Amino acid sequence: MAKTLPRNTEIADQLDLLADISEILAEEPFKVIAYRRAAARIRESPLPVAELALEGKAKELPGIGRTIETKTVEVVELGEMKALTKRRGLVPPGGVDFLRLPGVGPKTAARIWTELGITTLAGLKSAAEEGRLRALSGMGVRSEEKILRALEAGAGEREEARVLLGKALPSVRRVVEELSGHPAAIAVSEAGSARRRRETVHDLDLIATSTDPLALIAAFCSAGWVAEIIARGETKATVVGHDGLRFDLRVVPPECYGNVLQHFTGSKDHNVALREEAQRCGLSISEYGVTVAETGEVVTHASEEELYEWLGYATIPPELREGTDEIAAARERSLPTLVELGDLTGEMHAHSTWSADGKASIEEMARAARGRGYRFLCLTDHSHYLRDGRLEAQWVEIDAVNARVKPFRVLRGMEVNIRADGSLDVDDDVLADLDWVIASLHTSFERNPTERVLGAMDNPHVDCIGHLTGRRLLQRPGAPVDVERVVERAAETGTALEINSQANRLDLRDTHARLAGEAGVKIPVTTDAHSVEALWYAEFGIAQARRAWLTKDQVLNTRPWRDIARTRR
Repeated sequence: MAKTLPRNTEIADQLDLLADISEILAEEPFKVIAYRRAAARIRESPLPVAELALEGKAKELPGIGRTIETKTVEVVELGEMKALTKRRGLVPPGGVDFLRLPGVGPKTAARIWTELGITTLAGLKSAAEEGRLRALSGMGVRSEEKILRALEAGAGEREEARVLLGKALPSVRRVVEELSGHPAAIAVSEAGSARRRRETVHDLDLIATSTDPLALIAAFCSAGWVAEIIARGETKATVVGHDGLRFDLRVVPPECYGNVLQHFTGSKDHNVALREEAQRCGLSISEYGVTVAETGEVVTHASEEELYEWLGYATIPPELREGTDEIAAARERSLPTLVELGDLTGEMHAHSTWSADGKASIEEMARAARGRGYRFLCLTDHSHYLRDGRLEAQWVEIDAVNARVKPFRVLRGMEVNIRADGSLDVDDDVLADLDWVIASLHTSFERNPTERVLGAMDNPHVDCIGHLTGRRLLQRPGAPVDVERVVERAAETGTALEINSQANRLDLRDTHARLAGEAGVKIPVTTDAHSVEALWYAEFGIAQARRAWLTKDQVLNTRPWRDIARTRR
C-alpha cells in the first residue's frame, strides 16, 4: 500500500512551529525568517511539495532551498523534522501559545515559564488575575492588564482553521475555471462565504450542473491540485488541495441550479429570513425548489434571478445576503447599485522603494496603475523614511516620472504616523505642501486610540485616516476605537476613512464602512500596495465596499483627481 504523503499544510505547520520554538530559544534570526518564509511558500503552493521533495525538485520552487527540501523529506520518512523533534523537549507545549498574545515576545515567553513556572494559557490567566506577572522585570501593571484582557477575549487559543479571502478566492476561481472547461460542464459557480466575499472562509463551496455528473465528479477528484479525497458520490464530492483548502462540489440538475446555488451561497440568516417571508405567503423554500402549500406543486428555477423574481424580489447581490435588511429592500426594489471594481479611477494609498518595505520604483508603480486603467496614483510613502532631504528628492523623481507617463499623474502624498501622544510625526508646514495626507495608527494601539484619531482629523492637513483600527485578520484584533465618534467627526471635518484592501486588513470592516457611508463620509478604496502585484488587492476592498452597501458615488476614488482635489479640506 502506497504511503500517504503529508499535505503542504502539515509541512508548513511544522516549519512554523520550528520557527516559533527557535525564536523562543533565541536562535539565529535568519533561520527563523527562512523557516517562516518557506512555510508561507509551501502553504500557498498548489503543487504537492512532499512529492517534489522526494524527487529532488522542491528546491526549484521560489523560497525553497536544499535545507527545506531535506526537512520536507524528513517529514515524509520520519513524520517530523529532526530539528523540530530535537527542540520540542526544550519548550513546554503551551509556551508557543504565549507568542500569540499582545506584548509577549520570545524572551518574555521564555521567562514566563523559566521564572514563574507557568506553562499553559490557563496558568497564565490565573497568574495575571493574581498580579504575579508584574514580578517579571520589564512587565508592569499595564502589560499584565493587557495580557489578561487578551486572554479573556480568547487570544492565544487555537481557533477553527479559517483562511483569508485573499488566499481562498484565487484558488476557488482556478477550480471553477478548470471545471467550467470540462466538456460535461454546463455551469459552475463558487458559493458559500467566498461568494459573499466574507473576510475569512472555512470550506469552499462549488455548485455545478452537467450533462454527465459522474464525469465532472471524476475530473474534480482526479485533478492534480487534489491532495486527498474526503468523500465521493454520484453528485457530490469533497477534496482537500495541497494548499490545505477544502472544496465541496455539488452537481445538480439544470432545472434547479438557481435554487441550489442560492441556498448554498447563504448566509444562514439570509436564508432563514427568506423562508420566513415565504411561509407567510404559503410557500416552503428548500434547497431544491419552492413548494406551494395549497397545491403541493414544487417550482424550480434554473437561475437565482428567476428564483428571486418569482418570490417577488429584485435579485440580491451575494455580498448583501447577510440577513440584515436586504430582503425588505429587494421587495421594495430599493437595493442600491453597488460600486464595481471598474469604477475606480485611481489609487490613493501606495508605497514605493522610498519606503524601506516598498518593492517597486515610483515609475513601476505608476505604469502598473496606468495599466489598470487608472488616471492617477497618490504616492504615500511612510513619513519616517522621508526625512533629511529625502522628501524633496522624492518630489524631483515624481516630476520626472510624471513627464514620462502623462497624462497619467503621480500625486505627492505621505502616510504619517499618529504617535502615542496623539501628535503627528511630520510638521504642518511640510504637510501643507502635499497633495494627499493619510494619518495612521501603527503603534501603541491600546493607548487612547479614539482620541488620537480624533485629534489627527482635527488637523486641517490630514485628508484621510488609514486602516482605522489597525487590525490584522487572524493575527490581532483591532484597536478599541469608538467608530461612531470617529465617523461623526469625519463627517464634520470632511476627513476620509479608507477601506484598506490588504487581505489581512480589510479595515474599515463592512459594518463600519456602511455606517460611514450613511453618514456621508468620503470613503476611498485603497490597496496600501507595497508592490506592483499588490495593486490587484483593490478587488478585495471593492468587495468590502459592496458588503457595506456602498455605491459608486460613495467611493471617493471613482472620481477624476480634479474633482477629488476640490473636495479636499
